[in-house]
Amino acid sequence: MEYVIIVIAALLVNNVVLTQFLGICPFLGVSGKINTSVGMGAAVIFVMSLANLVTYLIQRYLLIPLHIEFMQTISFILIIAFLVQVVEIILKKVNPALYQALGIYLPLITTNCAVLGVTLLAVKNNFNLLESVVYGASMAAGFTLALILMAGIREQLDLMNVPKAMKGFPVSLLLAGLLAMAFWGFSGIV
Repeated sequence: MEYVIIVIAALLVNNVVLTQFLGICPFLGVSGKINTSVGMGAAVIFVMSLANLVTYLIQRYLLIPLHIEFMQTISFILIIAFLVQVVEIILKKVNPALYQALGIYLPLITTNCAVLGVTLLAVKNNFNLLESVVYGASMAAGFTLALILMAGIREQLDLMNVPKAMKGFPVSLLLAGLLAMAFWGFSGIV
């Protein structure tokens, strides 16, 4: 039951993009098309899940025993950067079209505050190894959910007659705010 609560809380109640406002740059940049949103979401799920696994092990078996917890942030960033490079290499070989579509946003996963924030929150919440990985994967799935919802709405808006002043980025920001308010409802904030 504990894992179900972690998953539901991460997907809906504490959605990393729509309630915690982390990872806004790729959220707005990649959410123009559903297929690029799915690709970015898969990359983030991979990176965030593995990052939580590796950072838990580094924190537990290296930083704490050596009393160098102050190195937590820099070591976590290095781990995330390594994992993003792995994803970038694999994606370039396996799916060059998606690699091109993601463009600059793929390497920006390294500096995506959502990925680092989730790893730090897992440590702060004192999750065990499995809870940490489930939390990371669920938060990444929540990120993906937000991307896909936004992309679907933006694709539909491209077909609508939107006033000239609202086309593009202004309507995207308005949509992001409306989605955030909808997700706040899951946490009881009205």
